[in-house]
Amino acid sequence: MLHILPTDAHRHDALIRSPNIPDPDGFYEELIESQRLLTDEAAQLMNCKLILLLANHVGDRAVLTQALKAAGGAVK
Repeated sequence: MLHILPTDAHRHDALIRSPNIPDPDGFYEELIESQRLLTDEAAQLMNCKLILLLANHVGDRAVLTQALKAAGGAVK
């Protein structure tokens, strides 16, 4: 049986900036609701964890660098 590893998956070499989330308003509502009962500090920690989980899922360093730049980070 052939096992597909994440590194075998199709990768994009450019950051997708056009709408790509089905039901984006629903996702935004879910994100806000997931933090509703958290303190500001706990919500910030959750956001950091979410960023790292999604960055790991993306996995492509070039795309992640593009995302950092697009988000306004001071990236060299």
